[in-house]
Order: sequence, then C-alpha cells, then structure tokens
Amino acid sequence: VQLQAYGGGLVQAGGSLRLSCSASELDLENYAVAWFRQAPGKVRDRVSCISSSGGRTYYADSVKGRFTSSRDNAKNTVYLQMNSMEPEDTAVYYCAAREECYSDVLGYYDWWGQGTLVTVSS
Repeated sequence: VQLQAYGGGLVQAGGSLRLSCSASELDLENYAVAWFRQAPGKVRDRVSCISSSGGRTYYADSVKGRFTSSRDNAKNTVYLQMNSMEPEDTAVYYCAAREECYSDVLGYYDWWGQGTLVTVSS
C-alpha cells in the first residue's frame, strides 16, 4: 500500500500552495494522516497531523497559523493548505498514515507517499 502525495511546485514567498494525499488501496477515513517534510541536508520532520475524523489537528510551531490540514473522506483525500509561505518551507513533503496522531516519529507511521517537492523562492 502506498499513498500518493501531489501538488508540489514552485511558489514565491508569501504565496500559497495546496498539497493532496490520496490512497488507492487504503481507506484513509480510518486513519490519521500526517505531513512530513525534509529539506536538503536536514531530517524529516512532521509538520501536521489530522485525525481520522478530522476533529483533531496538530501542527509544528514553525507552521502554526500558516498551514491547515483538512480531509475529504468521500474523496479519500487529505489536504495541506500552505499560506504565507517562506523560503524555509522549501522541502520534499510526504504524507503518512497510521490509526492515530500519537507520535511525530517517522517509524510510527505505517504507510508513506513518495513525496512532492515544494520550492519557495524569495
């Protein structure tokens, strides 16, 4: 089972981008979905997580107030809306799934997407 993360691209600082995460062999409505990102030469960090119902969301301090995760379970898709983007947001973004958002550790999540590149120009 693999998730598909897409929607990355090039955006200017201050702009917006929306990432999507879908799965063809997994009912995402039963899983929490996290977004991680990995900048060149840096570790992969969790930036957000949304519970299976969408009722709970978690954000890293670096993106609070700028990023919003949401989900459309009818479309089996989770989104990451990124606003007021900064050059520091440049990274490959990955989505990952597990039953709950209990942990921000990579190994906790069972299923991963292939990553989508986001580049923010200054």
